[in-house]
Order: sequence, then structure tokens, then C-alpha cells
Amino acid sequence: MTNYAAAALLALGLAGSSLFNAPATAQSDQSRTDGGKVTEMTAGWPKVARKAADAMIKKYGSPSEATENMFVWYNNGPWKRTIVYKEEADHEFPMPHKDVLEQFVAYEVPSDKFDELAAYDGSVIVERTKGEISARCDKEGANFLALNLADDIVTGEKSVEEARQAYAEAIQAFMAGNPPDSMKGLTFNVNRDYSGDPGKTIIDNAATGASSGESGSSSAR
Repeated sequence: MTNYAAAALLALGLAGSSLFNAPATAQSDQSRTDGGKVTEMTAGWPKVARKAADAMIKKYGSPSEATENMFVWYNNGPWKRTIVYKEEADHEFPMPHKDVLEQFVAYEVPSDKFDELAAYDGSVIVERTKGEISARCDKEGANFLALNLADDIVTGEKSVEEARQAYAEAIQAFMAGNPPDSMKGLTFNVNRDYSGDPGKTIIDNAATGASSGESGSSSAR
């Protein structure tokens, strides 16, 4: 961590997990107290990233970790992890915007659904080994929507095209001031205990070690 980031953490007085044990009103007070300092930290960030950071701080309190390039929260609300990035990623679906806010949940995706999720939305990202799925957009409501529809694909309730159409319709409703319930929270149960799929061993470590040892002895001779 750079000296700047360390100083920024100290200035914010980040208290780690204790923030998330505080009542919602206390989190709001903390956000108001830190507002000026957060603005200072994000002064060089693009507008979309600054707005996303402000929204997350207002809702969840100060981040658990902060650098000049990102803010990170752990176990905030329904999320396993939330990251606001300074760097923007251009995203054209369903309309041009900047991806800066990524949010993760523990989730098992069958391997035969990976291609469908990739075709559905390139900003829905599956980590099979870690057992996570994340959505990346500029607003939390859009991330709720993206993951709810991803769950519909995994469970077979919607095809890829149906999910893409439903996403576009929900965003249009949101822009008209009528966000659907699918943008207000997760509509599926999250198994927080799911820790991923480590895969299957196909190379015996003991045999590999023995083979290496024999090879070393042979070369020594």
C-alpha cells in the first residue's frame, strides 16, 4: 500500500468490521462525518466512480479497505464483497454506461451454465473455484437485477434472450421512475456457507515428489 493510501485510511478512521455491526442510523452519521474526507480521496476519480463510492458509503458506511484506486466493503448487506473501482469499464448493454461497482455473492453455477451466463451479460462474472458470482455496473440496483436474472438462467426459468429482454425492460422502467422489485434486492436465497469448487486432483503429489526425487538422484550420479 502506498503512503498516500495508508494516510487516507488513517484519515478516514476505518474501523473494519465494527462498522457493519452498528445500527443503520450510526452508519448514516459516520457517512456524513466522512463525507468531506471521502470527497478528498476521490477528487481525481471519474464522476461515475465518485457517485458510486458516495452511494455505497451513504448506505453501508465507510469501506473496510481504501486505496487511491478502489474502496472495498466486506459482508455489507446481502453482499459477500463490494468494490468500487476508480477505473471505468465501458459497457454497452443494454445501453452505454460505465462499470465501476462490482458486488459478489457466494453462488454455485453448474459448469454447463457458464456459456449461457457469458452470452447473457459480460459483466456477470463467475468464479467456479472460489464459488462466487458477481455483477458489475454503475448502480447497486442494476447489480441486483443482473444477478436475479442470472439466477433465472441457472434455474432454467429464463433463456438467455428472455433474460436480456427482461433486463432491458427493467432498466427502462427504472429510468421512468418505476424500478421493479428485481432491482431492489436479491430474489434468491444466498448460501453464505458455500465456499466453492476446488476441482478434482488428477496428479498425485506424492508420486510427483517421488518421481522428482528419483530424477534428482539420477542426475547427481
